[in-house]
Amino acid sequence: MSPLPTPPRSAATARPQPPRAPQGRAPRPPVRRKKPRWAMRAVTTLSVVVLASAGIGHAVVTSLDADIARVDPFKDMKNRPRAGHGMNVLLVGTDGRDRITEKERRRYRLGGAPCHCTDTIMIVHISEDRERASVVSLPRDSYAMTPPHVDETTGHRHKGHPIKLNAAYAEGGPNLTVRTVEDMTHVKVDHYLEVDFTSFMKTVDVLGGVKVCTAAPLKDTYTGLNLPAGSHTLMGGQALQYVRARHVDGASDLSRMKRQQRFLAALIERATSSGILLNPMKFRDVTRAVLGSVRADKGFGTDELLDLGRAMRDFSPSSSEFTTVPIGRMGYAVKGVGSTLKWDTAKANRLFRALNDDKPLTAHRPVSRAVRVDVAPQQIRVQVENGTPTVGLGRRVDAQLAGTGFRTTRAPSNAADRTVKRTVVAYDPRWDRSAKSLAAALPGSELRAVKGLGPTLKVIAGADFRQVRTVRADDPYQGEFGVVTGDQVVCP
Repeated sequence: MSPLPTPPRSAATARPQPPRAPQGRAPRPPVRRKKPRWAMRAVTTLSVVVLASAGIGHAVVTSLDADIARVDPFKDMKNRPRAGHGMNVLLVGTDGRDRITEKERRRYRLGGAPCHCTDTIMIVHISEDRERASVVSLPRDSYAMTPPHVDETTGHRHKGHPIKLNAAYAEGGPNLTVRTVEDMTHVKVDHYLEVDFTSFMKTVDVLGGVKVCTAAPLKDTYTGLNLPAGSHTLMGGQALQYVRARHVDGASDLSRMKRQQRFLAALIERATSSGILLNPMKFRDVTRAVLGSVRADKGFGTDELLDLGRAMRDFSPSSSEFTTVPIGRMGYAVKGVGSTLKWDTAKANRLFRALNDDKPLTAHRPVSRAVRVDVAPQQIRVQVENGTPTVGLGRRVDAQLAGTGFRTTRAPSNAADRTVKRTVVAYDPRWDRSAKSLAAALPGSELRAVKGLGPTLKVIAGADFRQVRTVRADDPYQGEFGVVTGDQVVCP
């Protein structure tokens, strides 16, 4: 199904009409997206949405439509995933830097030739009731398999072959990027938005900067980022360093995506709470700063933005949730491609099924009295063994661990040694942080390192077991998918 077209307008003041729904389906609210090349795109669309919800004139917004460069990412696409509920926008940030000055290149370490690939890839799902935005980051180094296509650079026709996800853009542009993402996620992309470095920097500058907080110093010699611990208001160039940094710690791209999500949440708060975008002239400055470098599909126009904006009057950081597609294997080597990130297929399928079903990825729950740990129990897999002669102890321990959030196998067994006095937490040294979190839930337990045990930790219940203690992670990224809501990560 092709993207929804922008309804025609009469000469001057025709009232915008909602897009038509396909035959046999009830009309759906016009779609809109919320977050650009994370931050960049967010402001563009968000600017229009906030302005529209304030009731500012249609003519001001409509005049900006002509500034958006159009692209057809859905050309000749067949056998696409079935449309779910709500609206899905594929947000792509490229490394384009043609309009950045030499001074800016040197200052913000933007030298070198662009790779003509996607620097950031996100799916933004807007709920059908327009009360929630779910943002899923797709790591650029994700292992992907392209569908058959024609290489845009060489003109050669290729069969499907393995690549890193961000290379799909270099081989086949927006079209191959959309097709590859849809094949991997089984999520139908309704709209496509593409932004580069320039509009991101200009947007942040026009907004007067965005406030971020960091508990530890952030330093990256590759981008030049150097932030002491504390709160900082970042202007365009420094904000670009913040969201591009990949060498702050060993987590590389995964850590960078979390910073991007935090920055987007802070940017949303800035745009929605400051009142800047309620001023028509300031709004015009913001949108003009961004739209000059934006490319979007033909069906994504100002009418869609205005209608969606009216439906999202109360949108705030708490209305947004962010996560990264679950990774099953780091450093997955592929011949001719290099080291990639292989998704956890089962978890990823559940995540994208939730998007298609228009379900929240996480729910706000009051936090009870719980011991704070480094790793959330929902991210820790556990096998329970009964190390005593007491019948049913393994099932009791397994049930209590599962009840407090740990991912138990639900298949407890008997240990080889049935004379264990003190409960043991056996773990592979590579998962030592997870082991400490699990041990905190089992007061008095013994930590025992076992090389080669793998990611599943083992609990051998001893005669000292009484009950499982509730624990929670300091990191707000919670649940099976590591989801965080915008209000959890903005500066207090």
